Amino acid sequence: MIRIGNVPVDRSNHPFTLIAGPCVMEDERHPLFMAEAIARICADLDVPFVFKSSFDKANRTSHRSARGVGMAKGIEVFARLRDRVGCPLLTDVHEPWQCGEMADAVDCLQIPAFLCRQTDLIVAAARSGRTVNIKKGQWLAPESMAHAAEKARWAGAVNVILTERGTAHGYGDMIVDMRSLVLMADFDPVVFDATHSLQRPGGATTGGSRELVPVLARAAVAVGVAGLFMEVHDDPDNDPSDGPNMVRLADLHALLAELLDIDAALHR
Repeated sequence: MIRIGNVPVDRSNHPFTLIAGPCVMEDERHPLFMAEAIARICADLDVPFVFKSSFDKANRTSHRSARGVGMAKGIEVFARLRDRVGCPLLTDVHEPWQCGEMADAVDCLQIPAFLCRQTDLIVAAARSGRTVNIKKGQWLAPESMAHAAEKARWAGAVNVILTERGTAHGYGDMIVDMRSLVLMADFDPVVFDATHSLQRPGGATTGGSRELVPVLARAAVAVGVAGLFMEVHDDPDNDPSDGPNMVRLADLHALLAELLDIDAALHR
């Protein structure tokens, strides 16, 4: 069974696994606050939880956009998260040299969608010994992700996960083909990214449609995904990265409870 740390990520599991957290580390305090808050919600609902946040976002639209606290500070924050919260941890990597250093800090290395064909990056992540989560490029057919997964396994990865995050529709919108959740599951467990799938890229800052996150999440759970990926923030309107498509922390409990009902019906 595929795992992130001690948390299984498998389509047959009930309930699904939740990968959630703020898009980027804003400072040293906020990730701890968010991880503890989301962990409490997941404990109350008995949802397996993996905390996600990025120490650096190398793919910002503008050079003026917030990128995060950097690797050295990010490793310190992840160490505190491990001690205080104890949940598995996931973060993005953008260059091969980052994989070895981050492998000691987190349980899962995530390959961003726009880098999903970068062989050296996938190989370095796979050789780290950590779970590798590869996000599907916005331009790729789901069947094409078999090659990315094969690269990771060829390089020694035992635990590989694929994440659907929408497909580019024209120049400034995303659509989600729910068939991809089934097609990619032929290769590896599939996670659905319910927040990035609602981005509206193209401006100086990325727009989004937060109000539609529950709609897509319900559909994905009904299809039968192994996990859900959601970026969550206590004040997304003032978040420096991806705020318009992030779930409000205050809404997370009710949303997960609704999704759990669908998941339970699917597994009956």
